[in-house]
Amino acid sequence: MSDMVLEAQHLKKVFTSGKNSFTAVEDVSFALRRGSCLGIVGESGSGKSTIARMLTRLTDVTEGNVRLLGKDITNIKGKELREAYRDIQMVFQMPTESFDPRCTLGDGIGESLRNTGMSRRETRRKVEELLQKCGLAVEFAARYPHEVSGGQCQRAAIARALAVNPAVLICDEATSALDVTVQKQILELLSELKEKEKEKLSLLFICHDLALVQAFCDEVLVLCRGKEVERGTPDQIINHPREEYTQRLVDSVL
Repeated sequence: MSDMVLEAQHLKKVFTSGKNSFTAVEDVSFALRRGSCLGIVGESGSGKSTIARMLTRLTDVTEGNVRLLGKDITNIKGKELREAYRDIQMVFQMPTESFDPRCTLGDGIGESLRNTGMSRRETRRKVEELLQKCGLAVEFAARYPHEVSGGQCQRAAIARALAVNPAVLICDEATSALDVTVQKQILELLSELKEKEKEKLSLLFICHDLALVQAFCDEVLVLCRGKEVERGTPDQIINHPREEYTQRLVDSVL
């Protein structure tokens, strides 16, 4: 079994509108090792979210390819893509927008379980287990997205992502819409999950704040205008940046 669960090879994304085109990502490659956490950092517009959307096939890849658990998923569709989503899940920036406002959090978390044919009773039991794993009381299953705080809703979103036991969890600015105290709580939850699920769960943590990746990520990739600037351990990137752009990112959080 390969130690690499997710591989991006020479990814490129060009957006075209009429006669105009814009290259959002240019020749970015990286690999996510089993049980590890890779941080991707950069300012707004650096291509971070575009990469996340290519990895999860929400956006088509212009050039390059994506391999998940050794399988090329760059162009898969339909049933193959639905099957891939069992192995890769994403937690978005705005938690309330990722849930259907007409459904309870329990319904949202349990949807993927019901789709696998799990019984209603077993789904309810599993949803309660996931809520508790993510630091929420079982009563939250009956609440609607607008009835809970942003931090509580993000915990529920993490619970929903974990429902199918994915190999890869992508957090795309998952803490940036939350206040500092709640941000810290979500990071602690992710750190706890990372330790408990070390053999089963690998994390891709996308953010614009280098301070957040320091104690959380094993490796950091720095992006600027869609291109890799440098990569290394958090200590190397934060304490010994080689590039001026990275130094500016570091200075912005000190």
